[in-house]
Amino acid sequence: MTPEPPAPPVAPQPVKPAKAVAPRPVVRPLPADEDASGIPCPVCRTPNPPHRRFCRKCAAPLAPVAAPEALPWWRTVWPFRRRTRGGSGALTRLLVILAVVLALCVAGFLLLPAGRKLIEDTRDKLGTPRAVSPTRVTATAELPGHSARLTTDGLTNRYWAIPGKGASVTYAFAKPFRFVDVIVTNGASKNAEDYGTQARALHLDMDVYSEDGQVQRKEIDLSDKPGPQPIAVGMSRVTSVRLTLSDPVGLSGGRHVALAEVEFFQRT
Repeated sequence: MTPEPPAPPVAPQPVKPAKAVAPRPVVRPLPADEDASGIPCPVCRTPNPPHRRFCRKCAAPLAPVAAPEALPWWRTVWPFRRRTRGGSGALTRLLVILAVVLALCVAGFLLLPAGRKLIEDTRDKLGTPRAVSPTRVTATAELPGHSARLTTDGLTNRYWAIPGKGASVTYAFAKPFRFVDVIVTNGASKNAEDYGTQARALHLDMDVYSEDGQVQRKEIDLSDKPGPQPIAVGMSRVTSVRLTLSDPVGLSGGRHVALAEVEFFQRT
């Protein structure tokens, strides 16, 4: 009997990979002789020895975590409410806080009258004053040939003359301006030989009228000497100025009170 030929080998077929099956967790039995007189686990209530930090059954932390302290009210507003870790964002928060504080200080300073006055005075010192001439000059008293308009003619050898004390002169301007300085040349002339020929007023009451109707008074004490006397003013939106002469000296022997020149300067 002839033997049958061997069957051809079968080619291996693809096989799906086996799916891993996780082993079922096994709860470790508690040792009977372990001391369990500590605080029970807050999760499974299993007693644990006092020295353990984690539960021996469920591994939950045994030390209670303290709740974060409540933030104060000012920490509830951004950017104060942000909690940082390891200095993260501390520089940015500091810069924001400084910028807010600086902005509040600048705003409060500008809103105060003293702050605005300081800024205007600084601008006066940085700018170059320019002469401004009044468009109208009126006086309560004047002697013939010595009208009040002579105080603005640019010449110091002609003067405004009044018979006694208490007269005033008002200077009106075409448009409001920043009144920076005024230069007063007292007496009959700036020359020493002509200065004492007439009486001089040693006190001026200067009333400055603004565009909004406000009146500011500045009392000026003049020196009894020839030559110009500059006086800082620093008032805004000025429309007219009134000068009242008082405290005359040398008013005797037929003399009259003389005022040679008044020059006004505005900020450019």
